[in-house]
Amino acid sequence: MNSLSDLHNFHQDFIKTHPDAVPEFRDAIERVLADAGLAYDRVSVRIKSWRSLRAKIKKKHADGSPVYPNPIRDIHDLIGVRITTYHSTEIPQIIEALSDEFTVRRSVDKAEQARISGTFGYGSHHLIVEVDSRTSELSNYMGQEFEVQIRTVLQHAWAEFEHDIRYKRRSRKLSPQVDRAFTLAAGLIELADQQFDQIAAIEEPRESSAADLGVEFTAETLPGIITMINGNQIPQSSISSYQWLEELLHAHEIRTAGQLEALLSPRNITRIREAMNYKFRPGHVRVIDDLLLAQYGREHIRLTGSSGKHPKQRVHRLERSLPLVSHVF
Repeated sequence: MNSLSDLHNFHQDFIKTHPDAVPEFRDAIERVLADAGLAYDRVSVRIKSWRSLRAKIKKKHADGSPVYPNPIRDIHDLIGVRITTYHSTEIPQIIEALSDEFTVRRSVDKAEQARISGTFGYGSHHLIVEVDSRTSELSNYMGQEFEVQIRTVLQHAWAEFEHDIRYKRRSRKLSPQVDRAFTLAAGLIELADQQFDQIAAIEEPRESSAADLGVEFTAETLPGIITMINGNQIPQSSISSYQWLEELLHAHEIRTAGQLEALLSPRNITRIREAMNYKFRPGHVRVIDDLLLAQYGREHIRLTGSSGKHPKQRVHRLERSLPLVSHVF
């Protein structure tokens, strides 16, 4: 275990040895994003202050054991990079670009964790990456690990304001009314991010590249990706239903934008509408569910019949629809 003195010396030595670390890392990350042709809001870099580092090493688990028993080895955010972007469909592309230039040691989607737990709150994608030989301008930092936070500008605004409020009141808990207000704001921000994704897909159409098609979608990015593929031909479903749509697609190992584009071809859309003869205007989730039924038949019923809010009614509906869509593919 490192002593406080060891850690202080380590911190001071790093600052003396690398006085230009902030602009060097910022320039390197901006170059990576520019080479990949990616749009973003801004890149900011900071070196953790001694005060912040000292506070971090004092953190303990519930049983009293230190969270960072060997701080020099265990703390990976001495250098912190933050990338803010305008809409969430750009986040997986940024992650892919960084993976081409650095070794990714850890990847955590905080927004996905919130969705899984059924809550609203902090949304950001955190990476722990390591400098390797692919990034020549950072050759003086070979083997250095650093943290990258990628979030939308709306997520960033929420996180900064929430942190500022909690920091000012760190000696006492926030009132239930303030906690509730932050939760409601987080939900509204998630909804706004979804709409930004769709606006970007409609107003800034791009030709699909191999990198775009290989990007894995999430429940958060599905509305924007589907709109990018089909424009506004199919209306958006309720925001809460995209987590279930992600499960339906994953059941058949459909995980990338390219696979989704193949499923949602104009021919397939036309034929599923003719087969189902909808008496209403179906949204993303219903159309894709019917396409999956048409393509996979009883396997789709077996894999997903017990999912959703009403599994008994779902199995009955799928069984009734199967003869109608059996000729689509």
